[in-house]
Amino acid sequence: MLQLKEIYYQPATSEKLVLEDISFKSNNQQPIIISGPSGSGKTSLIEIISGLSAPNKGSILWNGQLLKERKRRSICGVVFQFPERHFIGLTVSQELKVGHQRISGELQSNILNKVGLDNINNKDSPEKLSGGQQRRLAIAVQLIRNPEILLLDEPTAGLDWSVRDEIIQLIKTLSKEQLLIIITHEPDLFANWEICNYQLLNGVLKKYNC
Repeated sequence: MLQLKEIYYQPATSEKLVLEDISFKSNNQQPIIISGPSGSGKTSLIEIISGLSAPNKGSILWNGQLLKERKRRSICGVVFQFPERHFIGLTVSQELKVGHQRISGELQSNILNKVGLDNINNKDSPEKLSGGQQRRLAIAVQLIRNPEILLLDEPTAGLDWSVRDEIIQLIKTLSKEQLLIIITHEPDLFANWEICNYQLLNGVLKKYNC
């Protein structure tokens, strides 16, 4: 269970708080949807939860254990908006290996199969993949780390409707295995899910249903 307690965050470059008194508690195997307009603090919240940034005040716990930034980075996987723009591997296999000393071919095959990329050649360049395949690869890159918490920032951004539906179904399947936190400006895409639904406005988090 993930729990945030009274999180406050003001970056050094900001004159005001970006996140103010953020508190929530997750339920096991129930995805969290956080919606809100641009500039409301959604990406900052992802960075805090995943350990990429430190709050000015407040605490984050996982299964009752207080987590510092380093530990949060180890248990979280983050897929930011348009992640395919940041691929650095010359091949699919190289992309999956980024940050790892060694990844077996069997593990790569298992992860690719898990995200629906079992038919691609892992020696191909990521740039040769379709938009939907690239998004699946970005998710695979994080899954290979075996995260307990997977954070997705606008996972359907830039995809056409047919591909969106496929990615949403993939995400729903993944939600059965780890805690999912989804940042989106289109919460209606997840309306049929059993979710915890929050809205972030001007740095303040409001719960709609959970």
